[in-house]
Parts: sequence; structure tokens; C-alpha cells
Amino acid sequence: MWSTLKKYAEYNIWANDRLLTHLENLPGEAPAGALKLFSHVLNAQYIWISRMTDTVCPVTVWQEHSLKELRKLHEETSPRLYDLLKDADLEEFNREIKYTNSQGMAYTNRVCDIFTHVFNHCTYHRAQVAKELRNNGFEPINTDYITYVRIKTGQPV
Repeated sequence: MWSTLKKYAEYNIWANDRLLTHLENLPGEAPAGALKLFSHVLNAQYIWISRMTDTVCPVTVWQEHSLKELRKLHEETSPRLYDLLKDADLEEFNREIKYTNSQGMAYTNRVCDIFTHVFNHCTYHRAQVAKELRNNGFEPINTDYITYVRIKTGQPV
């Protein structure tokens, strides 16, 4: 499990960076809906990191950010998820985190399930950002996992 999650953490850094760079280089202003969704992606990363590290989170679930702020959030959270993962052992993976979600409901989940959720959540919303870009006349960037693997292994894309 650790090996697979580590691959997803590395992929997550790549995909978030690739999408953010694409948004920064659009030939026009990034659509508000795309920024809102990508803000949510990075906010959620921060929220889950805060839950796993028992620290105060500086953002809220649907707080919106500028591209400059998104770059900072990405640089603070995407590598941090990887660092938390690479330092985790079996005991840490099975550690239960008790938290209250944004609707005030109390939950308990294992760290390994949180990591799995975070990476799936990011992928889901990056796809929504792609759709938002297309709906606003922009070509989305490919952030598929297999594209990441192909680029990483030097294969043509």
C-alpha cells in the first residue's frame, strides 16, 4: 500500500503543478469556476494535513484564492502530503484520526484511508477544472496518471 500511495503522492504534486502552470499561462483570465474548484482542491489538502498533524488549518473548504495564492498553497501542501507519507510506518498508516468536518459531524478515519481519499478527491476535482476550462473556451491540460507515468519514463505523450 505504501508504494502505491507514494506513487499517488508524487503524481499529485506533478498534476497539481501542471494544472496550476496551465492556469497561470492561459491566453486570458482563468475562469472563476476553475479557480474556485482548484482552490477547493488545495484547501482540502491543507485541511487533511491539519487533521493528520493536529494543527490549525489556515483555510476553509470553499475559500477562494488568486493564482498567486494557489501557487503558494500548492507549494505548501502538495509536497507536505508526500513528506507525511514517506515518513509514515505501518503504525502511522493505521492510526485513527478523530476530526469534525465542515458541517460539524464527527468522524474517525485511518491515515491510510485519508491519503487514499485525498488523492482521489484531487483527481476528481482536477477533472472538473478541465471541464470548466473547456466550457469557457480554453483547452484543458492532460493530468491523467498514465500521462504522468509516460512523461516520467521518457515515453512520447
